[in-house]
Amino acid sequence: MSGRELWADGRLRAAWAARDWPTLIRRYRALAGISQQRFGELVGMTQGYVSRLERGRLRVVSEDVVARVVRGLEVPIELGGVRSQGREPEWSPSAELRDRIAHAHHTGRTDLRTADWIGLVLAKHRRAEDAIGGRDLWPIVRSQLGSVTELIPHAAGAAADRLMLLAAEHAHWLSWVAWQEQRRGPALAWIDLAHGWAVDGGHADMASWAQRVRAYYSLTHGDPVRALRTAEAARYAGPRALSPAAEAVAVHQEAMAAAQLGERDRAVRLAEEAHTLALRAPGEEERPGWLYWLDATRSQLQVADAAYACQRWQDAADGFRQALPALAGYPRDHAYYRARLEDAERRA
Repeated sequence: MSGRELWADGRLRAAWAARDWPTLIRRYRALAGISQQRFGELVGMTQGYVSRLERGRLRVVSEDVVARVVRGLEVPIELGGVRSQGREPEWSPSAELRDRIAHAHHTGRTDLRTADWIGLVLAKHRRAEDAIGGRDLWPIVRSQLGSVTELIPHAAGAAADRLMLLAAEHAHWLSWVAWQEQRRGPALAWIDLAHGWAVDGGHADMASWAQRVRAYYSLTHGDPVRALRTAEAARYAGPRALSPAAEAVAVHQEAMAAAQLGERDRAVRLAEEAHTLALRAPGEEERPGWLYWLDATRSQLQVADAAYACQRWQDAADGFRQALPALAGYPRDHAYYRARLEDAERRA
């Protein structure tokens, strides 16, 4: 959620109306998944000052401070705030972030409950990105990644591996949004980080997924040969077997690259294989979190996409037409596949 979307929360709005600063700060930080340090950066305060406010040791009496809170937290108009200032995101990974994870896997105490909560928040952001895009969510997800990487150096063994997966999931999300915003360099940097962190943590499904995303980037950027090689590598991402869902999306990406290279029979065969694998995938709660969307409808759309790429227009049109009603709750995706359907029907 963006800063403005957080204000849909009733407890946050009530705290603002009462100028209950301890509750306001605690609630905002909990909703956004950010540290006191990050909160202070948003509103132009030091971490120590934020800490004293949150503990009720200080009161806010300066209108200048109130104004900074209004701007920094994007308090909405109806609560006496201002319109969003539209700050430009900082797209590339920072050296500090890389360094923090480079010093991971030290024995110590870490707060896995915080990590679990951040994981749930990321899951909500994935779904929100489907509907509204990711630019407004970018600062929050990046802040959450900062929180995750702060936990990693204090973890060891399975706990550190689990945090590495969470960091990789965040980096993948940031890569995807950067790519949608035409920030190709940062997108590639983030997906490389996601892949490296997944490998370091021993997470074959995420390592494969990062490779699959890399293949997609190559394909959409006009390099189907590299896309095919990367997709093939995604299918064999490590010594551990992939889950059916992870293998399905890797095989589908291989099919799309093969179609682009004119290997249509191979592409059709791979698309059907990917569909079979997807139908073997367990329910959403047991699939990797980033593959929450891979249900029977999405798998059917992937088959239709492969048929479209192979210029099998009637097969593509039939597949899109069958799946479209299930996309009623996803206006952006519905519009995209509706356009694909209409184009396939014209060409059939």
